[in-house]
Amino acid sequence: MASELQRKKMSIVFTAMDDNGDGFLERADFEALTDRWTSIRGTVGAQRLREIMMGWWQVLLEASDTNRDQRVTVEEVLAVVDNLGSMLHLVRATAESMFEAVDEDGDGRVSAAEYGRMIGAWTGRESAPEAVFARLDTDGDGWISKPEFIGHWAEFWAGDDEDAPGAHLFSAA
Repeated sequence: MASELQRKKMSIVFTAMDDNGDGFLERADFEALTDRWTSIRGTVGAQRLREIMMGWWQVLLEASDTNRDQRVTVEEVLAVVDNLGSMLHLVRATAESMFEAVDEDGDGRVSAAEYGRMIGAWTGRESAPEAVFARLDTDGDGWISKPEFIGHWAEFWAGDDEDAPGAHLFSAA
């Protein structure tokens, strides 16, 4: 059963993913999200990112769409989130691709500006998440490294610790 924190995190993500705001996730919502993500980097890594994102749509659909209507509710997403702890290898693989998409200049680290554009791609709107970035930069070097990003991604999707930096990965403020 999903905790209150998991519900809160998934509500944020679900709202950002529900492109048309109808209260359901559908293939078109995932395609719109994927388009926003791939727009960060253009063609560099776009195919891999598209495959991973649409692969998650398929996983979500197969794992939760019990009535086979090709739509997923937030409650159905929460049911899948309950099982992500047993799929951490997939969560981390997704994080690696997302890191590559966010690391626009390919220097192996994410700047505050790159992170802000990631949040913009996720939510579809501009944001200035400096406070969240500072929290995610756990070693205080001014960058989010690939290991930091992957750890935060896993904390967000499979964790249940409100104080963990990754619990705030998709926060805009």
